[in-house]
Parts: sequence; C-alpha cells; structure tokens
Amino acid sequence: MTGEQTDAADLIDVLNVQPDGERSYVSITRDNAANRHRGVVEGSQMLAQAIVAAGRHAPGRRVVSATMMFARAANTSEPLRIQLDELSGGRNFSTLAPQVQQSGKLCASGIMLLDATAPDVIRHSVAQPDTAGPDASEPFDLAMTGRDVRFVDGAYTRDPNAPIGPPELHAWVRFRAVPEDPAMHAALLAHFTGQVSIAAALRPHAGIGQSLAHRSLSTAINAIHISFHADVRADRWMLYRHHSTFAGDGMTHSECRVFNVEGALLASFSVDAMVRRFSADRTVNDRTSL
Repeated sequence: MTGEQTDAADLIDVLNVQPDGERSYVSITRDNAANRHRGVVEGSQMLAQAIVAAGRHAPGRRVVSATMMFARAANTSEPLRIQLDELSGGRNFSTLAPQVQQSGKLCASGIMLLDATAPDVIRHSVAQPDTAGPDASEPFDLAMTGRDVRFVDGAYTRDPNAPIGPPELHAWVRFRAVPEDPAMHAALLAHFTGQVSIAAALRPHAGIGQSLAHRSLSTAINAIHISFHADVRADRWMLYRHHSTFAGDGMTHSECRVFNVEGALLASFSVDAMVRRFSADRTVNDRTSL
C-alpha cells in the first residue's frame, strides 16, 4: 500500500487512554492515515482502548473475555471517552461494562471479564495451523511503520480480480516497540482483530475485493468477541488465523485464533461484520460505518 504512513507509536498513544473522572478514561485524537479519507474510528480500536482502560482500573488482573458491539460511527477528529461500569468485583474475578462515547453519544458498548488467574488443574489447546513462518511469508504495507505484517502465501490482496481462494487468511503481526504494560500488549493484539476478517470473507468470491469497501460496498465490523488465554507479547511474532464461516444476508461471521511464534494459543476471537452494496443515492466515500 502506498501513500501517507502513520506509525505504531501513534497508535499506542491513541490506545493509551488516561483517567478523567471516576471509572472514566479519555483518548487523544490522532488521525490514522489509512482511514483519513473516511475519518472513521475502527471498531477494534475502541475495543483495544476499553481493554487498556480495564487494565488501568484493575491492575494485576487480565482481561480474559471481552465483547463489544459498535452502535454508531465515531470520527477520528474528536476524543473518545470510555466509561467503565463495575458490575461485580470479587477476589478473583471482576466484571466491567465499558461504554465508548463521543460528544455525549454512545458509539460502542460491551462487557468484560477480568481474572487474577490461577494454577492449572487441566490444560489443553488447539494446535497452531501448519503454515509458513514469518520469515517465509510476504510482507504487506498496511500504512503503518513500526508494525510488521506478513501474509502466508501472499494471500491478502484488495484486488477484486485476484484469484479466489478459501475463506481464510493467515497473518503474522509484530510491533517493534511496545511499553512494558500488559494491558497495552493485549490491546495491540485486539486492535488487529478488525483488520482482515472481512477480507477473508471476500476471498472466495470473484470480482469482490476490499478496494471496493466504502466505495461500492458498505462494510463495517458490527461486533467482536475475544478471549485471552495467555499473557501477550505484541513485540514478538503473532500468527492470526482468520476463518470466515458464513457470508450471506449482508452479514459475515469469522472465527479466528492467535498463536505466538512457539505455537501457543494466545487468544480466540469472533467477528460479525456487514458487507452490503450502497443504494443508488449513497455517496461514494461514505463516512458512516454502521
């Protein structure tokens, strides 16, 4: 991808929400070059900011489950406010209900479970898929320096005329410099959950590609659910397996996993998204995401 770049340090600044009132956190504003033509905040950014806010609220506990639904588009020119409603707070578990607001309007809401974690009684996990490693995968420029993204078999493309393939994409992702903050590492993993799942859904369909998004196709992430199974190091290679299990009725569903370079399962997530054609009276560069 050519054009104006942003840097991972800018993303980290945006995700690094700061306290501003009781159980309230606020973000700075910084337009992402990849979204500047639309000026719309990615849903996965709001999820990631809520994870950081939860980490600030309950240090020493790990977000083990987070669900967020995106009700209204937020723009990149105004700060976001994350309000945490504590539903319960026990010795091991805490339950939070985050709400993301902009200019007093609700943009996203969800629920999170945090845990102090405990020693294993039992342990098992699914195996990492048998794919090429990061060194043998093809780099792709997603307009962000300081973040390395490589796609197995070079399978990711925005071209509607690219060869069709199965509804899945494998991406290796690594950030080059991340603060020693467990919540930030988890947030950076969560941020990429909204990047590729729609592309995986489009891949089996000839004549349809992500270059059509926000032009002739209206696409957006409606909801993300993520479960964290281990502590995350976002400054080490992570393998995202995006698998679209359904597309139809203007919606897609993907079931995805994230592994570290040693093959351990870090997280599982699912994404519900929409893929719809614009009606004739809609403008080309639509600024709404839902």
